[in-house]
Formats: sequence, structure tokens, C-alpha cells
Amino acid sequence: MNTLSFDITSLQEAYSNGSITVSEVIEETLKRIEAGDSKIWISLDSRENLLKQANQLEAKAPSSLPLYGIPFAVKDNIDVANLPTTAACPDYKRFAEEDATVVALLKAAGAIPIGKTNLDQFATGLVGVRSPYGVPGNSFNPKYIPGGSSSGSAVSVALGQVSFSLGTDTAGSGRVPACFNNLVGLKPSRGLLSNYGVIPACKSLDCVSIFSLNASDAQAVLRIAGSFDNKDPYSRSAPTELQSTRAFARPKMKFGVPSPEQLNFFGDSQYQELFLKTVKRLEDLGHEAIIVDIKPMLAAARLLYEGPWVAERYWAIRELIENAPDVLHPITKTIIEKGIDHTSVDTFDALYKLQALRQTAQTVWENIDFMVTPTAGTHYTIAEVESNPIELNSNLGYYTNFMNLLDLSSVATPTGFTDSGMPFGITLIGQAFEDEKLLALSHELQTASDLPLGATQHKRFPEPKKPVFETLPIAVCGAHLSGLPLNHQLTSLGATLSVKTKSKGCYRLFALPGTTPPKPGMIRDDAEGAAIEIEIWDLPKTQWAHFIDCIPSPLGIGNIELEDGSFVKGFSCETWATEGAKEVTHFGGWRAYLNSIA
Repeated sequence: MNTLSFDITSLQEAYSNGSITVSEVIEETLKRIEAGDSKIWISLDSRENLLKQANQLEAKAPSSLPLYGIPFAVKDNIDVANLPTTAACPDYKRFAEEDATVVALLKAAGAIPIGKTNLDQFATGLVGVRSPYGVPGNSFNPKYIPGGSSSGSAVSVALGQVSFSLGTDTAGSGRVPACFNNLVGLKPSRGLLSNYGVIPACKSLDCVSIFSLNASDAQAVLRIAGSFDNKDPYSRSAPTELQSTRAFARPKMKFGVPSPEQLNFFGDSQYQELFLKTVKRLEDLGHEAIIVDIKPMLAAARLLYEGPWVAERYWAIRELIENAPDVLHPITKTIIEKGIDHTSVDTFDALYKLQALRQTAQTVWENIDFMVTPTAGTHYTIAEVESNPIELNSNLGYYTNFMNLLDLSSVATPTGFTDSGMPFGITLIGQAFEDEKLLALSHELQTASDLPLGATQHKRFPEPKKPVFETLPIAVCGAHLSGLPLNHQLTSLGATLSVKTKSKGCYRLFALPGTTPPKPGMIRDDAEGAAIEIEIWDLPKTQWAHFIDCIPSPLGIGNIELEDGSFVKGFSCETWATEGAKEVTHFGGWRAYLNSIA
């Protein structure tokens, strides 16, 4: 039992074949926690209550719930009913009367919250050392920082104590700890996971994040927890048209890499080497690297702590900082108390600057599908951070602070280790609501990197599920065939190949003159026609108008009869355009004709 991997797929298989029960997993979870670092957790649910939940689940079939019996941890700024919420400040402690929305959704899906994990106080920090409850030891070497602010959430997953955990991420708190503990860290699009029941850091920017052992697990949690919530004023759903065009990965995509002078590793040559190796690995997987200018992103990052957004942190704990400031961690107090200094004019000045930077940064996405940066430029020891707490913390936010200000999605992904055995990882970055596309890329990269899961010795990388869209089939017979010049017009709109087949034997094919790239015209002729090779592609319904708008005369969309007698929408041609054109029907298809003249 103590060798069982707690990744979701392994637990689900064990439940299904009857080799373990939920009660046994709970007992094992508590055993692993007891044997580990006590500073990871601030509070645990009682064994009695956890086993009660386990017994209730055991009365049901494992297949009845998507997260049946999966243990998880919750950062202690997120409410779990009947457990204390402290945000790592004992004087702020209160007992939650209800679950945060994300916790309630996960519990309804069969997952079991084990308890509340340690953090940088009030989620202010990327280091994981600013807590009166102590410093959770990094899962690979306790001399190094665990990363923050979601320190306990990350370490608990990396050590295999739980299957996944919830953190929060305003400036990198869900990505930096993932990097430092060899985990996948999903910072979802803003508003995709509800913040109801979460103590805010910056209310307008906060995201609930997910730590997991692999990308498939993060996706499974995201699909349960990602739900619109009218109790959260910042909650939002992905627009339908974006769900169809940008929500999944494709082979041979273009990815942006910051220009060399904009990369900063703070003197860490090993992190620099590991980043360059990761870029090369992505290229070996078939993707194309393009150098991009991230100057507007770095400028936006500086606004987060140098601008009025610190005032949001002050607002979140205003009563405490004004009436009992000495109960705060000294560094937390130093950072947050500056929030009172900003005026309304400062706020609007910063908002205007940010909007201009958003406009400029948007141009970066015109030529790329995703972006890659280091998650952090280096990894410090606890002693180093304690000797220079604010500057070194700021260094860790170099690649993370701009993300929520610019409304981007991102996934931290492990890709290597330094010579001293400490983890390194990169962050995959996309536009808003491209979360599942990034998770598919994370899976591809994590599989190619072939690293163990967290600090365990297990390796398991189930492929994330593909997004499901409502589609209509379309038959193509020419330049839109897979591998041919116009196929990208289908794939860029989310179309996927369904089947290669033939038309009924009643069509003629002509090479249309003067077309670039060369295109065929297919017309129906019951007397002299033949069967023509075609492909059927499933095109999202929401993208049909976009696709049809790309079709030039004399081509159009009509009803094409297949060899089995069924009909499907597909390319047809006006008869007049074939007069004088070279007939290529006898080749049986456009690809065979092109091969004959190659």
C-alpha cells in the first residue's frame, strides 16, 4: 500500500479492481502525513470524519463519481466547512461555515479534502518561508525554499501525501512551488474557477490554482472545479467560439521564446542550460520556436507590486493591519502596509498604463500559438532568502507577475533537474481560456522529459481527454486534404480528421487552371463519373461561417454522396469552371494526381 502511486488514474484503477478501499486510502494518507514534515499542514480533518466520508463513498460504485475517493489538500486561505481558515495568521483564524465553491464541487464529485496546508501569510510571497507555522521543507532538499505562497499545497502533492491540491495564484503562487517540487501547476484563466470562499489577496486578479502529479490529473480537477459561479463577481465562462478554436493542441505549433537579452537567470547557468534544452525538446517534438519581444509583459509585471494593486492586499486585511499590525509576519506587513500610500490618481494612472501594455502585448499572439518561459530564473536556499527577503522574492516573480494582469492562462511543467538534484521547469503560456490546450502540451512535454512524478519514484502520464465540441462533418477532396497546403484552414478552426473514404462512383474531377495553390473541381456526373478519394473532417458548428468565408468561386459547399449511399456536406464546383480544364478523374483522387506530376 505504501508503494501505491496517488496519481488519480492509479487510484481509480485500484478502486475499480477492488484491490483497495477508500478507507484504506484515507488511512494510508494519514500515515504518510504523520511520517512527514509537520510544517506542511496547518490543520487536518479528524480521522473519524474522514473515514465517515470514506464509508459513504464505499456504498457507491467507484464508476459513479469522477473523483471517487481521491484525497486532496486545500491551501489555508480557501474555506473548508468546519475547519479553521487562518491564511497563516493565527490571529485571523475563523471556522468556515461552508465550503468554498471549488471545494464543494470537488467533494460532490467524490474527492475528499484531508485538511489545510501552510502558505506565505495572506498569500503574499513566492518563497514559502513567511509563515508563523514554519517552513515546509522542499520535497527534494529542505535547505531550499519550497516556493510560495502555496508551499504546503505543493509539497503535500510532491511527497505523495495526496493526489492533488488547491492553491491560489495572483503573482506566481501556483507555478513557482510547482517548479521547485517537480509538479504540474495550472494557473487557470481568471474567473474559470470560482473565488467564492477564498480569502482575497488581490480580489480582481486572484486565481484558484491546481497542483498535480501530471497534466491529466490537473485536467480532471479543472473539468470538475471550473464552473461559473454567480456568487463570485469575477467568475466567467469561456466564450463558445474560443472553446472551439483555441482549446486544444495541434501538431507543429509555433511557440514564442523571449529574446536572449530578456531572459534572466540571475547568474544560474544550470537553469539557463535546462531552459535551452527544453526549447530544443519542444522543437524535437515538431513545434517551431520564434523569438518574441516580452518587453510589455515585463513592464506589466512591475506594476503589480510597484503600482496600486498592493492596495488590494491592504483592502483584504484592512481591519487587521489597521488595528493589530504586529500580528502580521514582518515581511508581509512591510509589503502590504505600503498599499495605503497610493492615491486614486495613481490607480487610474496604472490602469491606463496597463491597458496600453495589454494592447501592445496582444500583438505577440499574432504569430504564435503559445509561449514558453522559465517558471523561475533560479532556486534559492532558505538562508539566501532570509538574508535578502524582498529582492530575491521579487526575482522569482520575473516570469510570473504579469500573467493575471494581462489575462493569460499558464501551466508550469517539470522538465529537468540540476546537477545537485533540484527540479527545474518551464511555464507554457496561452491566451485566456486556452487552459486545456496548455495541459495537452504539458502532457506532451512531461512525457518526453520522462521524469518521476513529484518526489516519488512513480512515472505515469495518462493522456488528457480531448475537448468535446458539437461538430458537423465536411468532405474535402483537394487542397484541404491532410498534409496539403490549405489543410491548416480546417485545423486552425478546430476540425479533426474523421475518416478517409471515397465518394460514390458518380463524380468527375478537374484540375482548375490558374488556382494557387492548385485546386480541383469536383462535379457530379452519373453517366461518366467515378469514385473519388475524399476525407471527412469534423468541423465545430461554431466555425462553419469562418470556414465557408474562405472558399473562393467557383467552389462551394453542396451535398456529396459517399460510397455507402449516405450524403455529407462537401466541396463542389460550378460546372462552367471545368470547361477546358484538365480532367483528372482517372487518377481516383487529387493526391494521386499531384503525385503523378511531382
